[in-house]
Amino acid sequence: MDKVEIKKPRLEWLDALRGFTMILVVAYHVAIMGFGESWKNSSSIPFLMLFRMPLFFFVSGFLAYKASQVWNMRNFGTLVVKKIRVQIVPTVFFFLFATAIFNKDFFVGLMDNLGASMKGGYWFTLVLLYMFLIYYPFAYLDSIIKRFLPAGWGWLPIVVFFLLSLCVYETNYLPQEFEWAMGSKLPKTQVTDFLTYSSMDQLLLYFPFFLYGNIVHRYWDKAQQVMDSKWFFPMLTFIVIFAAMDALKWHMLKSIWAVIPLTLARFMLLTITFMYFRCYQQYFTKLSPIGVSLQYIGRRTLDIYLIHFLFLPNLPQVGSYFNAHSHNFVIDTTLSVLVGLIVIGFCCITSNILRISPIFKKWLFGRS
Repeated sequence: MDKVEIKKPRLEWLDALRGFTMILVVAYHVAIMGFGESWKNSSSIPFLMLFRMPLFFFVSGFLAYKASQVWNMRNFGTLVVKKIRVQIVPTVFFFLFATAIFNKDFFVGLMDNLGASMKGGYWFTLVLLYMFLIYYPFAYLDSIIKRFLPAGWGWLPIVVFFLLSLCVYETNYLPQEFEWAMGSKLPKTQVTDFLTYSSMDQLLLYFPFFLYGNIVHRYWDKAQQVMDSKWFFPMLTFIVIFAAMDALKWHMLKSIWAVIPLTLARFMLLTITFMYFRCYQQYFTKLSPIGVSLQYIGRRTLDIYLIHFLFLPNLPQVGSYFNAHSHNFVIDTTLSVLVGLIVIGFCCITSNILRISPIFKKWLFGRS
């Protein structure tokens, strides 16, 4: 009899988590680009920024690991070609389309966006592609190296790789100690220009979170044991409160040590969010309205990310009001999220219309 390949069931709560993260991304862009809110005056943006993008890359790294993946040159080449097609073609199309719409002079806008690290907002898929192009060769080499390691030492390559990425991440927040680092007040060098033009400065900032998610999935059984232990969540909560407060308000640590609370807050906040969705996964199934809604958004993250810039509101009056008056976290966040959900709705409708064409479905959204 022919062998039937049994696919591992999707983690519904993880799809819901992706949807939740996508909502935060759109809400942030609504606040910054749509309302024109000031980062310094906002009560919610600085906090959400601590874990919004780190969480997105964490989930990407979590999903990148597949225990059943057979690593050989053929499979490696197939994965690379597929990722390039899925990440680059849609990004280039929507990047050029958005540039043409939002700039009176297309070529001036094009050069400005290409020379900026954020690429007019379309940096994410490019940086995610970088991560996969780095991770796939590592995973291939890791499968070979493990054959020569003593029993029980298979964790060593990925942990060393993670620690190296974390060291590079730290230098980006220490411009006084590393002159090439992002945000340095020293004269720009060819290295800093290259990192900006290529958006690799964002790769250096977020790659540790991708590897962190990958490690959690690699050792999922042990990770769940840690998360289910009585001491882990209370300790995590206690540390993250002080880390987040110092990173946002207190700033007790100076110079080289100031990056420590920022780093702790980012890793721990995304971990708490991840644990929340896992703990209450029964509420994020397809049997609940919120679960099915978040899962739908989670499975359309690429579509929404590529399209949502086209539907962002132009309401600087809202940002002017928030910047001039004191406001609280609930009002600030709620308004941005509600408008963000409307934007996401239009994105989903547009995506469904474009997906009518098999050509658009394949080349604009990477679906066969």
